[in-house]
Amino acid sequence: MTREPRFGALAADARWQKEWEAANSFATTDTDGKPKAYILEMFPYPSGRIHMGHVRNYAMGDVLARFKRMTGHDVLHPMGWDAFGMPAENAAMEKGVHPGGWTRDNIAAMRSQLKRLGLAIDWSRELATCEPDYYGQEQALFLDLFAAGLVTRKHSYVNWDPVDMTVLANEQVIDGRGWRSGAPVEKKKLSQWFLKITDFADELLEGLQSLDKWPDKVRLMQENWIGKSQGLEFSFRMAGGAVGFDVFTTRPDTLYGASFAAISPDHPLAEKLAKDSPELAAFIEECRRQGTAAEQLDTAEKMGFDTGLAVEHPLDPNWHLPVWVVNYVLMDYGTGAIFGCPAHDQRDLDFSRKYGLPVHRVIADGEETGQVFHSDEAYTGPGRLVNSHFLDGMTIDEAKAAIIARAEHEGWGKGTTVWRLRDWGVSRQRYWGTPIPFIHCDACGLLPVPKSQLPVVLPEDADFSVPGNPLDRHPTWKHVACPSCGGEAVRETDTLDTFVDSSWYFLRFASAPADKPFDPEVIRRWLPVDQYIGGIEHAILHLLYARFWTRALQKMGMIDIAEPFASLFTQGMVTHETYSREQGEGLPPIFFTPEEITRTADGATLNSEGTPVQVGRVIKMSKSKKNVVDPDAILDQYGADAARWFMLSDSPPERDLPWSEAGIEGAWRFVQRLWRLFGDTETVGDGAEDKALARKLHQAIAGVAADIEALGFNKAVAKIHALANDIEKAVPSATRAEACRTLILLVAPMLPHLAEEAWAALPEGQRSTAMIADAAWPAADPALLVDDEVTIAIQVAGKLRDTMTAAKGAAKDDLEAAALARPRIVELLSGAAPRKVIVVPDRLVNIVP
Repeated sequence: MTREPRFGALAADARWQKEWEAANSFATTDTDGKPKAYILEMFPYPSGRIHMGHVRNYAMGDVLARFKRMTGHDVLHPMGWDAFGMPAENAAMEKGVHPGGWTRDNIAAMRSQLKRLGLAIDWSRELATCEPDYYGQEQALFLDLFAAGLVTRKHSYVNWDPVDMTVLANEQVIDGRGWRSGAPVEKKKLSQWFLKITDFADELLEGLQSLDKWPDKVRLMQENWIGKSQGLEFSFRMAGGAVGFDVFTTRPDTLYGASFAAISPDHPLAEKLAKDSPELAAFIEECRRQGTAAEQLDTAEKMGFDTGLAVEHPLDPNWHLPVWVVNYVLMDYGTGAIFGCPAHDQRDLDFSRKYGLPVHRVIADGEETGQVFHSDEAYTGPGRLVNSHFLDGMTIDEAKAAIIARAEHEGWGKGTTVWRLRDWGVSRQRYWGTPIPFIHCDACGLLPVPKSQLPVVLPEDADFSVPGNPLDRHPTWKHVACPSCGGEAVRETDTLDTFVDSSWYFLRFASAPADKPFDPEVIRRWLPVDQYIGGIEHAILHLLYARFWTRALQKMGMIDIAEPFASLFTQGMVTHETYSREQGEGLPPIFFTPEEITRTADGATLNSEGTPVQVGRVIKMSKSKKNVVDPDAILDQYGADAARWFMLSDSPPERDLPWSEAGIEGAWRFVQRLWRLFGDTETVGDGAEDKALARKLHQAIAGVAADIEALGFNKAVAKIHALANDIEKAVPSATRAEACRTLILLVAPMLPHLAEEAWAALPEGQRSTAMIADAAWPAADPALLVDDEVTIAIQVAGKLRDTMTAAKGAAKDDLEAAALARPRIVELLSGAAPRKVIVVPDRLVNIVP
């Protein structure tokens, strides 16, 4: 092809994307003789537009996928859509559109945008979780889990939005109000479907040890979420000897510091007492208007109600503790009751200071051992027991063991283990989700939908004109014949949490037969995913649920693996400064997009008015803050490769990347620089070999490969910059021409359109394949990976004065002579003989004048 003097990015992008699609270049071949590489980025929610965070995420995975193809792997690199969820239903209510149409239109728009990036994706495996061919198989798996005893239905307290009439996740409750409606959230007891993830708590915790290619931070977050706690469970007796209630504590060592006993507002004793106390009933209702998350309650104001009852201290029946109902004790952790030790628990201390309860020190790490505790900050560090009778002088661990041993010996308690992890509530009272495949019959009870009747498909004629679940009020959809007796029955109208959809999609990408969720033999070939890439925000829920789902399927004999993702990488976010203007007291600021302002060294002005706006912090790109950059505009101006290069080059991939115009312009200039350099592949000069350049070339081949394998993309970029500099400085030679041709291969995973264009411009005899997408990664010569020259530092009186290049392993006498002959050293010595010369081979020469 004719080589243009300037790289035309837009034309090249379109041309090679069309060529790849026509050649089906990135289809997975399922070739048994090749090693496999399953590369997967977390699939996106189809919100309608991709953002620069998507560009960074998918560019990283794409570089690795292309590299693995070049190194002889059979690559599976698919794409799909996490397509169910509330935003589509909100659009239906606000815009009068159907969630399905809204979602599919968004998928089409985002697919088009992603294809513009030139991603090496096998689009034949595309899936969307909102399509019956996907969620029908999910329903089949749900029934398999039910048959295995891993699905249950029970009453549970949930966050209920009375306006939207749906259950909210804890994360959707903001300051006690629904995130969308703004209505005060209620705590409501509903019959809910649960997956029994707690059956796998031990396995999920122990399995983290095998995930040595996961970030330590993610493993620690999951460990804390699973929350294995070992402690003491014991029974309080009511003052007077009546049966009281059970308590679990992880700090039995602090029993002598107890000031009160506390029960959850949902504790059976609290509910019993509330029947005769309107004040307590009102207090419980107030507590239920708060969220159900422990994190929210930890930071909320501590509230309590004194029941007037008291319990006996288990170590001294004459010591009575008042019983309070408090808002920060959860019914679903431990027993729903605690004893309060305010000196050594911040929540208990805040509560005790508010209500004037005593605070006694029982742990000390220094000279201050007095019983009265004055600080407003609880002491939770190490130390020894004080003011604790027979425990005095023990370490915390020794005291825990002593208390548990005494409780078990005397019969009032036992050592036990509890988990922070709760069973996974998967019921959602909304339309746009996977229908739960069960039927309610008055005569036969709760029955699974026969698999022959799957999928249970969502009705198209749902009514979104009023809040609530459209399935629940649909005139015909929910009415069905009982599969057992044939009588009148109704379908379950709850749908599944969308986290269920993303808990097994990686299996369906690998194998998608029409008659079952997946083929176990194909799964055996492809799983686990070799490299999973996504945001740290998914460290707990999505990743934990996917791990549970995989272990559950293994337990049922459907797959052989226990962990779905062999290696996990969490990339940083793309960030940008914000531009805003205050509206006045009590009103939120108005934000502006980068396109609406002109940025100068002195600040920023609004284009439409020429008036100044406030430049805010550099934060995550957000639609609400309008600090987003439209990828289409960037691709139109600079092309896909410049955008990819900037996403890969400026920051370590695990760190945030601040977006800048200077950064993208610099990437575009480097693309053009490479294009000019690639035009020198036939200039050989006198044909002599350039040994120094050959060594740098082969070191770059090996170094870039190692960096890509390790996802150190910015390091690979730096090595390519360095090699380009070395090539530009070298005189024309056969080695330089070879280095130019090889550099095309080295940038191919990152700059695929530029590489294809340059590859196609080579004479046929200089390229091994028609397209570089099918070319192999160049082999590095091991002999050239070791330097045979070293840089020697030359010091005079201990100060660095010069450097020189010498043969590696050169003799001391030769190094001394060469150093003394350097013009700079001759000048410094002014003809005087040095008193002493110290030579460290391969490193330095130190001259003592």
